[in-house]
Amino acid sequence: KAERRAQLLSTAREIIQSGGIGALTMSALVDEIAVRGAGLAVILLARLLAAGLGIAAGISLFQVTPAAVTLAKASLVFSALVDIAADATPYTPNNRPPGDATLILGASLVYYAAWYAYLSRSKRVSSTYA
Repeated sequence: KAERRAQLLSTAREIIQSGGIGALTMSALVDEIAVRGAGLAVILLARLLAAGLGIAAGISLFQVTPAAVTLAKASLVFSALVDIAADATPYTPNNRPPGDATLILGASLVYYAAWYAYLSRSKRVSSTYA
């Protein structure tokens, strides 16, 4: 039972961190709203919602609630959409060299897809949260 809790905590931590990264970078961008406009404000709000959804999913997974996997999948999809919106629009500033943004976005999407596939196909997940 202790091993199962450790594995669940690890999974929850990963989901929380995926949402939390957006929240940490948000604070540095608040001053930019006056310069970049409403588009940046919408992106920041979406990142805040993604972080909150990730935290809710992590807590739900830790508490082994029936809707935990659905909430975690929704968190992953929403976080991926926010990443796409942030990288595909000119509203959020970045300091990446040309061409790297596409690679970083691709790696981020692979990360979300891998976790989504794990939550969808894992026998352990389906037996734990059935």
